[in-house]
Amino acid sequence: MHWRVESATGKDIAFAVFSTVPFGPDGGEYPAWMKYGGGEKLMQALYAKYGIHSILCNLIAPEASGWFRKEIVNVEDLKGLKMRFFGLGANVMEKLGVATQLLQAGEIFQALQLGTIDATEFSMPAMDLSLGFYQVAKFYYFPGWHQQSTFGDMIWNKAKWDSLSETQKFQVTTACDAAVLNGFALSEYAQMGALKELQSKGVQLKTWDKKFIDAYHKAWEEVADEQTKKSAEFKKAWDSLRQFRAEYSIWRERGYLR
Repeated sequence: MHWRVESATGKDIAFAVFSTVPFGPDGGEYPAWMKYGGGEKLMQALYAKYGIHSILCNLIAPEASGWFRKEIVNVEDLKGLKMRFFGLGANVMEKLGVATQLLQAGEIFQALQLGTIDATEFSMPAMDLSLGFYQVAKFYYFPGWHQQSTFGDMIWNKAKWDSLSETQKFQVTTACDAAVLNGFALSEYAQMGALKELQSKGVQLKTWDKKFIDAYHKAWEEVADEQTKKSAEFKKAWDSLRQFRAEYSIWRERGYLR
């Protein structure tokens, strides 16, 4: 079964680092840390405390930043908004005065329609399109600073996993590696058509101005600092990811067109 690692954050917020973090790595850098930079080992060690073995088994492209019933012109416009938001990103929005709540997929449309919420984030354009948010909210914001890429995992009872032969473990892991590649490729492919269809339905695609990105980033740094003080496991994972990203920057800044 596939799970998003964030589903386990009720046990320890550190699990979020192995799924997606605000201003986190993209679909190239994230697997590099997880598979070769020590991230996956840290994740499995954390899961082992709960009798679980976890295998990375899905990866998706960036999510959208959110749907808004009204255009957001200034950072101050966020204050007092009621918004469906998930994970660490919700903590960031709260720093900027947004009242966040977590709603399941099937509850979001009605909440937007009735005005129970003013805005929502959920997923990528292809997924958001299927849920019909465009019917009640016309301002669709990018980039998804809160989820630049997102891992999902397959969880096993650790005793059961340990009972498998090395060949069986290799087969499962190899299949999940293929699922990661295919999931990422499919999620990249599906968005262009979805965005075109959303535009045809009157949706305005918006890109956050730098002042918003700076505000989100500043708030995220505050949230991350708070979480390191609350969870030793979060600090361990976050320190590892930050160190990797600092070292990776020499390649990121020179190897890719920007």
